Amino acid sequence: MTQLLEAKKGNITPEMEYVAKKEEVDVELLRKYVASGKVVIPKNVNNNTLPTGIGKGLHTKINANIGSSTEMEDINVELEKLEVLVKYGADAVMDLSTGPKLLEIRKAIREKTNIPLGTVPIYEAGATTLNNNKAIVEMDDDAIFKTITNQAKEGVDFITVHCGITKDSIQSVKDSERLMGIVSRGGALTAAWIMHNEKENPLHKDFDYLLEICLEHDVTLSLGDGLRPGCIHDATDIAQIRELTTLGKLVKRSKEAGVQVMVEGPGHVPIIQVKANMQIQKTICDDAPFYVLGPLVTDIAPGYDHITAAIGGSIAGASGADFLCYVTPAEHLCIPNVEHVKQGVIASKIAAEVSDVAKGIPSTMKKEKEMAIARENFDWEKQFELAIDGETARSYFENAKAKEDEMCSMCGDFCAIKMVKDHEKN
Repeated sequence: MTQLLEAKKGNITPEMEYVAKKEEVDVELLRKYVASGKVVIPKNVNNNTLPTGIGKGLHTKINANIGSSTEMEDINVELEKLEVLVKYGADAVMDLSTGPKLLEIRKAIREKTNIPLGTVPIYEAGATTLNNNKAIVEMDDDAIFKTITNQAKEGVDFITVHCGITKDSIQSVKDSERLMGIVSRGGALTAAWIMHNEKENPLHKDFDYLLEICLEHDVTLSLGDGLRPGCIHDATDIAQIRELTTLGKLVKRSKEAGVQVMVEGPGHVPIIQVKANMQIQKTICDDAPFYVLGPLVTDIAPGYDHITAAIGGSIAGASGADFLCYVTPAEHLCIPNVEHVKQGVIASKIAAEVSDVAKGIPSTMKKEKEMAIARENFDWEKQFELAIDGETARSYFENAKAKEDEMCSMCGDFCAIKMVKDHEKN
């Protein structure tokens, strides 16, 4: 039975108890949020995933994407990325592998971590089709469902599925003034299949079958934003909102079926539109947890898109987003390496912390206060302990050591805190 069905029956599961204790929230309130679909706990019944709550009243969570491509594939490198993303605080990981060893990589990831694992099943379905010497657009109608079933049995906790891509929505893109059309990889695969076969999207047409699979294994649906804007010019257009309206209807059907569901949000959005995008999603999708990529608030910072995404993510989280997908410095440029993953996670963790400060999460405000006290008392060890990246903070401090412990080399004898403390002593 899914967490959603248990909550609807008034039952508090061990997973809910674990999340409530970790988040320092009332477990009965958490149960009500799960029952209403405002919180999800992605945990497949076939694994030992550590329960993680995503949604209303909880800390803003972050996800990190890793995975091989057809151009670059090394299991050891992907596992090194996994180790780094866990070390620096990612709450979930998505394996987006498309290379020949994708099954091996996913299995290795599942064995090496207990944080929630997500996938985009159409990637595997497409890779399998190519391996059978067929074009991706020649994929069998039921190939995607076979893939989802197999992944559910393996223990995948949440899946991105582009159910909102339909014949009508593709036409809305054609009729729009978009510069970049469809930039979502899964969305483009789905759209290409629809146009080639002149059939409706199986994930939309047979959505009830998808729900049956997810219900059996308690796989959380992440309804993908296949028509997300790929540049500032295309943000918040009719095509994007039209797909979101479709997803809102699917959210309702998912919750009625007892399947946990969240919704994915826009990529490139002007900073002034970020808050509105969050409010629109929460309204249309009945307050379902919102999972956003960034958003990236400018198009002209390749190599630094972890920063543009952190800016957008901070505003998104403060305005209601619940789950931030990290963006690395390699975005738009290449497959990220280990250092890119580290920088992406840290930037996203900063955005999540900023969001939680804005939301006034009690445990977050407590930690912020502890940092202030540690700085006031020149308690460097406590500062490094509380820091998102304590190792880097320590190295900066120690590599430019001041002559006294009650100061850093930035201000030296002109340290504001030290001057006042010395005056008080006299």
